[in-house]
Amino acid sequence: MNKARNLSPIVRRIISTPSARCASDWVPQEKETHTGQKWDADDYRLARFIDRPKHVNPNFAIDLIAEVPPKPCKERVVWCDGGSGPTGHPKVYINLISGSSVHCVVSRGVQIALDTNV
Repeated sequence: MNKARNLSPIVRRIISTPSARCASDWVPQEKETHTGQKWDADDYRLARFIDRPKHVNPNFAIDLIAEVPPKPCKERVVWCDGGSGPTGHPKVYINLISGSSVHCVVSRGVQIALDTNV
């Protein structure tokens, strides 16, 4: 018994119609991410971006952190705990040297610099 006879005419038409891939002149306009991720033009993962651009946020976190001016401190030894509660990290002590700014090695957050004007 033919299984196609049991289906409605609309479903039969959908099944009998070959799923054709449209020949397109689309060329992927790949933007490179902050991690350097860039796919080849024939990579299957580009299928989700057909006829649409890949959205990449141009504001990378490392660039945004670098734009923040260093926080001046009077003490030569300061500490960072990354904030309070579950967002923090164990307390890290930082030695400051005049003329340079330092990030916390764990949170990589705010730059800290020794204030020489005091």
